[in-house]
Amino acid sequence: MDIEWHDIRHVTKVDPAKPLPDNPGVIADTDLVIVGGSDDVTEANTLETIRAIDDIAPDLPVLQEPYSATQVSTDTIDAATAIAVPAVYNGDRTNFVGKHLDLFTEVARKPDELTGSTVPLVGDLVTSKGVDAVAELATNLIAEGYVIQHLDSAAATVSGVETAYTPAQVAGAALATETFYDFPIFYVEYSGTYGGPEDVAAAARYLDETVLLYGGGIDTREKATTILEAGADAIVVGDCFHDDPGTYRETIPPQS
Repeated sequence: MDIEWHDIRHVTKVDPAKPLPDNPGVIADTDLVIVGGSDDVTEANTLETIRAIDDIAPDLPVLQEPYSATQVSTDTIDAATAIAVPAVYNGDRTNFVGKHLDLFTEVARKPDELTGSTVPLVGDLVTSKGVDAVAELATNLIAEGYVIQHLDSAAATVSGVETAYTPAQVAGAALATETFYDFPIFYVEYSGTYGGPEDVAAAARYLDETVLLYGGGIDTREKATTILEAGADAIVVGDCFHDDPGTYRETIPPQS
């Protein structure tokens, strides 16, 4: 499934470690789903979540955003539309260049070194599908330039983030994402707290082809509108999908 990125306005982040709400059908009104989380996520609950979403909304694109080998299997790779790999600018080396260097080192190995083996991907992510599947997976990876701004979040801890970026640094990261790294996504992540529009506005002026996502604390129509008007291509909503589907509905932009 090809993803029409510039048609995406609303993204739902679903944590496999959390139960789906009693009325999960509300997710059908979002434009795209990202399945991932930092705590207690396993291959089993990730696969269960992806399949549950597919049952509810078969045409909805679903990205798996993994953080470790325990979250990935050939089944999750086959079930998801694509694998989204965060490159965290303000994280440690492993969470930026390390994962990607490891990935393409494996892709570049000789076929006889890969076939029939267990192949480490994206740092410690693994699959045993062989060289053809490795090459196919490499083309199905979506790189996300990431800035994590909530230092007390689990995402910051997992990614080794110790310092939040200033708006000027966010702008620089956005510029690098589009002009140097050529990533399709730039993601400003406040992970459970509302950061406001300043970082979004700083990044938006430097992005044309790259899609700008903002996630964190979106739990009202007003916040959603503020972030979109500041220049985000799409908002990412997570907690209120799990906790309050009624509020979640209010974050979905009206059809234009």
